[in-house]
Amino acid sequence: MNSPFLLYPILTSISLASALSLHLIPRLGDAGREWSDRLGRAPAIDWVLAYFTLLPPVIAFALDRWSGVAIALAAQISALWGWIWFHEFIHRQRDPGKIHRTTGCLVGAWRNHLAAWITAIVIPVFWFIRLAEIFVYPSLTWLLGFPKYTAGDWVNVSRQKFDGLIGYDLIWCLYCDWMTGVWSLGSEMLRNVESFWCPIRFYPDKKCANCQIDFPDIAGGWVPANGTIEDVEKVLLQKYSSDGDRSWFGHPDRPENREIPAETTGNGHGSDVISDSPREGSIELK
Repeated sequence: MNSPFLLYPILTSISLASALSLHLIPRLGDAGREWSDRLGRAPAIDWVLAYFTLLPPVIAFALDRWSGVAIALAAQISALWGWIWFHEFIHRQRDPGKIHRTTGCLVGAWRNHLAAWITAIVIPVFWFIRLAEIFVYPSLTWLLGFPKYTAGDWVNVSRQKFDGLIGYDLIWCLYCDWMTGVWSLGSEMLRNVESFWCPIRFYPDKKCANCQIDFPDIAGGWVPANGTIEDVEKVLLQKYSSDGDRSWFGHPDRPENREIPAETTGNGHGSDVISDSPREGSIELK
């Protein structure tokens, strides 16, 4: 382009207009609300978020290389602040409590805001994880028979339906909503990988205690660190068959776990891990 700075108003305007259009969709009757719900779940939400977060810098890089990327990032931040201001303005008659105001009182307003924006740096990390879930894990389901997952049960956003979340609070809660689902789905997939290829506990007991929250099979079937390779082979032959289930040992779809009442286990997935935290997929959104 003759003027790279022309990118800034163009990208800012398009991003703002696109964000506002998402507010209009659920107001188009039952069909609009249905479409809005679909856009909030994978795979549709992957396209929506790619449009807002990935497409602008990619286009800008193609036009003006790294200077274009910098301008695209500035446009995205400006559009985000524009949306925050607009959303809070149209809800100005309400005076609900604000999460960022409360946490700002706890740690200091500038510390709270700076910390929140620092977390935005890792958005590319979550995108890499999500892309691995989309393009890498399916090959394992085909090659090894690992269980398939409905990504939308994890990767979705719903906190926009929570009463009182406005503007600044809403956008950060939606970010947490998305990244938590992406991370949890990745953890679920990794449970299958770890238990199938290396069901051996770690030597440090502290690591076992820390990791068994996300990998319940550590206490639900993995071979002790002082065991033998023969023990590992025995566990693999016991837990897997040539044409049977290849999911992690505590997976709720395993036949041996279906008959176990949830109250007899720490997580309702048939493992012996005791945890006060429910596992993914067990929380009913209200």
